[in-house]
Amino acid sequence: ITCLVMYLFAEFDDAANLLAANPDATTISIDEPVEIPKNQRSRLQEPGREEDDELLGTDDSDKTELLAGQKKSAPFWTFEYYQTFFDVDTYQVLDRIKGSVFPVPGKNFVRLYIRSNPDLYGPFWICATLVFTIAVSGNLSNFFIHLGKPTYHYVPQFRKVSIAATAIYAYAWLVPLAVWGFLMWRNSKVMNIVSYSFLEIVCVYGYSLFIYIPTAILWIIPQKVVRWVMMMFSLCLSGSVLVMTFWPAVRDDNRRIALATVGMIVLLHALLAVGCLAYFFDAPELDFPAPISPTHNGTTVITKSQ
Repeated sequence: ITCLVMYLFAEFDDAANLLAANPDATTISIDEPVEIPKNQRSRLQEPGREEDDELLGTDDSDKTELLAGQKKSAPFWTFEYYQTFFDVDTYQVLDRIKGSVFPVPGKNFVRLYIRSNPDLYGPFWICATLVFTIAVSGNLSNFFIHLGKPTYHYVPQFRKVSIAATAIYAYAWLVPLAVWGFLMWRNSKVMNIVSYSFLEIVCVYGYSLFIYIPTAILWIIPQKVVRWVMMMFSLCLSGSVLVMTFWPAVRDDNRRIALATVGMIVLLHALLAVGCLAYFFDAPELDFPAPISPTHNGTTVITKSQ
């Protein structure tokens, strides 16, 4: 302790000697706030600057990239690398689901919910739940529509599970891959375009499909008008999440290219919803040849199956 005190006094004497030799030297106190330069202060006080940073997700982007690089520093062939993609808790998943069901106008879904910690847990289980919901609801809808008809024989169609899985998972992975590649390409052409990471885009598409899970359950109602109204309502909610996410990223591009990009995103999203409703719930009734069973009076009975 004596040595430490002597060292501190020696440092204090050196500082005093330097100050005596140069009285005009500037000293900084720890308690004094750091003054912001005028040019930076005017930049921070520009009107609309904070809103643009919030929509584009450029605020603290360097810090976000640094944290992302530290979190995924493990080699890709190790389990720890893929474990980071599922490092979310129940509250985060529920908050992101709520944000996809109740989108806030003018707010970026990536900026508000995803950028701090993008995950694959929610998108994977949302797609899996949607696959079985559509397949089971489609079979139940077909059963209730033909219930009571004497010529109808119910046959469960398990192939609908594989068809639904192929369509939904292909959409949830291939479309984000195409969007990510397009944004990267346009980013090399236009410097102002903000390019999301592939994981962030997959996360947005996965959570945007959650609204179709309760909608598919309600599609069991055997009324075409009700089904299509619910489909349009769900399409507007989930489509607005995609529009508010990708429009700030392409709005600085050529006007026609920006509108065509957003229009194609909405069109592909609408094709998925319309295709699922038309194929699994509004498919025309097909007659398949059934085995002929003889009866005691010599006549034959042909059963009708679907």
